[in-house]
Parts: sequence; C-alpha cells; structure tokens
Amino acid sequence: MQLLALSLDLDDTLWPVVPAIEHAERQLDQWLRRRYPRVAEAFPVPAMRRLRERIAEDRPDLAHDFSTQRRLTLATAFAACGESTRGVDEAFEVYFEARNQVELYPDAAQALARLARRLPLIGLTNGNADLARIGLDRHFRFCLSAREAGCAKPAMRIFHTACRRLGVPPGAVLHVGDDPALDVAGAQAAGLRSAWINRNGGRWEHGPAPDLEFADLAALADWCERRAEG
Repeated sequence: MQLLALSLDLDDTLWPVVPAIEHAERQLDQWLRRRYPRVAEAFPVPAMRRLRERIAEDRPDLAHDFSTQRRLTLATAFAACGESTRGVDEAFEVYFEARNQVELYPDAAQALARLARRLPLIGLTNGNADLARIGLDRHFRFCLSAREAGCAKPAMRIFHTACRRLGVPPGAVLHVGDDPALDVAGAQAAGLRSAWINRNGGRWEHGPAPDLEFADLAALADWCERRAEG
C-alpha cells in the first residue's frame, strides 16, 4: 500500500460528539436564561433541539452546514419571541465555544502526535468542530469541513477536494473514521484507502470491508510505526 498522507474524521473518531453537543446546548440555555429569558422560556433545550431538527428537515440545502443550521435555529427562536436577532451572533458564539470543549478519547492526543511525526495529517469532517479552538491544529496540515467543501461525506467531491488541496493522489491517502457509510464506504468510492476505527468491537456487516481496522488510534499509530520501521 502506497501511503503518503492520512485523513482523519473528527467527531466520534477523536472524541465522542454527543457529550460535546449536549454540553453546548446546556451552556447556551444558561446564557439565554441570563440574557434573553423569553427565548429560554419558550425554547428550553428539548424545544431548541426540536426546532433545529425541523429546520434541518425544511432546509436540505443546508445538510452540509451545521453552523448555518444552528444560526438559523437561533434566529428563528429569537424572532418567535419578539427579540431582535442582533443577539444571534453572540448566542452562536456561546454555543460554538462550548461545542469545542470536547473530551478526547484517552488514546487520541498521544496517537495524533505519533501519527503526525510519520505522515501529513488532514481533518475531514461533516461537523463544525474547530481544531484550533480545541488545541489540536498543530498536528494537521489543514481541516476540510463539509461546509467549506459544499458537500458532506460520503460524497466523493469532499474527499477529492481534500486530496487536491493536499497534493496527494486519492489512492495514496488513508482515510480513517468511525462511520462505515460516511467514512469507509465514502473513502472507498472516492478511491482512497480506508481504515475503520472500531472502538466498540463490532463486527463488520456493512458491505465491502475496509482496508484496515483498528480498535483505536493508538493501534493505528502502532501500525504506522511498524510500517515505517519495516
């Protein structure tokens, strides 16, 4: 296997995403209760979540852009409560700052440092995590989000855009992620190599198998180091 670079999914590969989102929702709710109590009263966390889900359904053109979905959710909530939407940007910043207060998987930080010493790393994500805010950007050449690419995994275009930006052919990039459809099947269709991070020890029952499978990122780093030394 010719291997010149690694692309890494972020959410649920480097950290669990649900706790980060739930934390951000709580922080936003607390801020709204202090600054915009009418919005907080009308849209507590469950109601704000339902509103965001409705907007996602109503605006399929924004399926690749979680930040704009969130801003539109806030703007809709503010308007429904008769509040000026001037506070939407500040509300989004409260949410976004908290959304990036992630708790890495125990293996992730050290594994990233080890991987970055061996190969160029790029982030490839459907989400809106900010590696600079999280403090991991030093390990990556860049991060390409679905919002920036204009499409989300498993679309081939996002993979090909990342490879062109990196200057490496798809067949020489190993894409690493937790999601069988978005990461493994998406990478395969785009001509990249694929590695499944299987933290739960599940069986592969999702179509063509990935090129590689690892229990965590530390095992991936072990493999890369053995490969380099061999």
